[in-house]
Amino acid sequence: MGLRLKAAAFSVLLFPLSPFSGASAQDILTAAAPVTVKTEPVKSFQVGRDNDQFGKLTYLGGMELISADRNVGGLSSLISLKGGSEFLAVTDNGLWFAATVEQDADGRPLGLSNTRYTPLIQASGKPFNGHYGSDTEAMTLDGASLLVSAEGVNRIYRFPWPLTTGKEPVTGEIKVSPAISELRSSKGMETMAMAPAGTPLAGTLVVVGERGPGDADDLPGFLLRDGKWERFTVARSDRFDATDGAFLPDGDFLLLERRFNLRDLVGMRIRRFAAADLVPGARVTGEVLLEADYGYQIDNMEGLAVHVNEKGQTILTLLSDNNRSLLQRTLLLRFRLDG
Repeated sequence: MGLRLKAAAFSVLLFPLSPFSGASAQDILTAAAPVTVKTEPVKSFQVGRDNDQFGKLTYLGGMELISADRNVGGLSSLISLKGGSEFLAVTDNGLWFAATVEQDADGRPLGLSNTRYTPLIQASGKPFNGHYGSDTEAMTLDGASLLVSAEGVNRIYRFPWPLTTGKEPVTGEIKVSPAISELRSSKGMETMAMAPAGTPLAGTLVVVGERGPGDADDLPGFLLRDGKWERFTVARSDRFDATDGAFLPDGDFLLLERRFNLRDLVGMRIRRFAAADLVPGARVTGEVLLEADYGYQIDNMEGLAVHVNEKGQTILTLLSDNNRSLLQRTLLLRFRLDG
């Protein structure tokens, strides 16, 4: 769910070819409508400082996406493709959005081209956008399927992969745990990631709710493996809510979090969880890789993707949801994970 107060991205698992290279010989969304998007560089992550090193993360660069078309907004999750040179995002009103990322050899984003969007299509052939169940918030790849979660209705849709034209309809749904069905309608499945092959959790779908039953409760987590749902919890602290997640090549799990309130204003955090800790019944705390507030170039950060570049470096791409508000920004930020 995006920030609804106006005062205030990407799981990258391309299993059919290479889990983290983001390599894909297949073009996507070929029938989508083109849209004009301008970009403005975000040269420094920390406002007023040139420091690029933030713990284990190195800031590579970023840009603000600017468009007169309000459909280029509400971006809630993304996956990186073709070695980070392309991404696919989903919006919180049922649209696919894709773009080519112009980047240098280190993965530093320089601009966007071939920007386009098209509605998600229901099994009936009708578009999702504007209809019940179109608050799409998270997505992840599962072999020849692309899974997309919808908040409010707490459903997980299955689409064919690749989305060659973007007009391919839903092929089915994943039956969710009764506990997921009981999540608060506006605080439901914000995070969803499939563990890659060759890692401890291979084949496990991880889901994290935006917030628990009450503001003081931990974040609800769910593991789906071999058709069975089991639960864990993520320790909630400092008023952060979950917004997206992605797996690293070694099988560790990254959780993107954000907060917005009158006390803290805007904030973002990334936590890393060891794969071995994500077991049924666990309460996990994780390692904070990055925490940022209004002194940094952030907004309503909702998308997180991971890919490995040709140099073997692990690259994180973050995307913000501007809620289609003139008071917020759509940001794409890139970091390299150094440890």
